[in-house]
Amino acid sequence: MDYVLYKLLSRLEWVVVLLLLVMASSLVQGLYYGASGSAKRLFRFLWEAVWIAVSLLLAAQAASLASPRLQRWLIDRNIRIPDEAMNTLQQLWYAFVTGLRDFALLRFGVLFLLAYVVLRGLFSLLTPIVLRRQDDRVEGLAATGALARFASRLTGAAIGAVHGVGRAFVVLALLFIYVTLLPTGPLAAQIQDSPTYREATDRLIAPFAGPLLMRHGPVITKAVETEFRQMLQRRYEIVDHAVPEEIGEAARHVTAGLTDEEARARALYDWVGTRIAYDWDKANDYIDHGRWREQTPQDTFDTRMGVCIDVARLYAVMARSIGLDVRVVTGMGGEGGNLGPHAWNEVRVAYGWIPLDATWARSGDWFNPPDFDATHIRDA
Repeated sequence: MDYVLYKLLSRLEWVVVLLLLVMASSLVQGLYYGASGSAKRLFRFLWEAVWIAVSLLLAAQAASLASPRLQRWLIDRNIRIPDEAMNTLQQLWYAFVTGLRDFALLRFGVLFLLAYVVLRGLFSLLTPIVLRRQDDRVEGLAATGALARFASRLTGAAIGAVHGVGRAFVVLALLFIYVTLLPTGPLAAQIQDSPTYREATDRLIAPFAGPLLMRHGPVITKAVETEFRQMLQRRYEIVDHAVPEEIGEAARHVTAGLTDEEARARALYDWVGTRIAYDWDKANDYIDHGRWREQTPQDTFDTRMGVCIDVARLYAVMARSIGLDVRVVTGMGGEGGNLGPHAWNEVRVAYGWIPLDATWARSGDWFNPPDFDATHIRDA
C-alpha cells in the first residue's frame, strides 16, 4: 500500500498543485469581493491588482538594469572559497554569493524578488492615501439586482485572475531560486523535471528578463537547465573544497614518484576505480522509493561504496589534493542507446581537458578513450 501511494504521489506534479492553489485562492478571493456587491471592496482589490502588475514590470526592469552592475561589484570583491572546512550555512553563503556573480538567471531572479518586495512595500504606504480619497466616492455604491451582482462577480473573478498570475510569477521565481541554490534539496529534482515548471519558466521569464537573456538563445528553459546543472556542480565544488587529511594522504601515496599530470590522473583513476564498489542498494532505493542518501567523499572513502556522483566527487577531491585541475561533470551515460543520469570527471593535463569515468573502470578502460562522447553526453 505504501509503495502504491508513493507511486501515485511521485506522478503528481507538485508545481501544478501549487500554482493551481495560488490561482484558485486568488479567483475565490475575487469572487468573494465581487459577490459582496461592495464597490469599496472591489476597488481595493482592483487597486492591488494594478499595483501587482506595475510592480512586476518595474521589478523586471530594475533587475535587468542592476544585474550587470551587481556582477561587476562582486567580481571586484575577488571572493574566494576558504580552504578550511565550512559548516552548512557557510557553504550556502558561498554558493549564493558566487552564484550571484557567475549565473545571470539566478542574479536576475534574486534582484527581481528584492525589487518586487520593495515596490510592494511602497504600495503598502501609498494604499491608505489613495483609498482614503476614493472611499468617499464609492461609499454607498453597491450592485443591486441579479444581473448587476453577476457582473460584479465576473469583475471580481477577472481581477482575481490578475492577482493569481502575479502571485504565480513570484512563486515561480522563488522555485527557481530554490532549485538553483539547493539542487539536491527536498522536491528540487521533481520541480526541475516538471513540464509545467519548464513551460511556465519559458513563457513567463522570457518576456520579463528581456535583453539580459538574449545570449542564451530562443529557448529559455535550456538556459534555466544549464544554470541548474552548473549550480549543482558549484555546490559540489564548495562542499568538497576542503580535503580531509586521510584522503589527501592516500592521493599523495598513490601518485608518489609521478610528475606528469596525466600519469597522476591515471593513477588516481585506477585506485578509485578498483577500490570503490557500486552501491546498488543506494541506487535502487532512489529509483524504487525516491529516497536519496547524501554522502560525502569521506563517506565514500571510508565505506568503499557509492554511486556515480559519489565516485566522481571522491576522485575530484583526491585530484585536487595533489594540485590537479579537476571538475565533476553531470549528464547522461550508457551504451546501446540505454542512457540514464550519470556523473564522471574531467581533468586538465598538458594538452587540455580529458574525460574519465572511474565508476565504469571495472567494465573497461574509461580513462580518456577515443569514443568517450558516444557513451557520455554531458549537460549543456
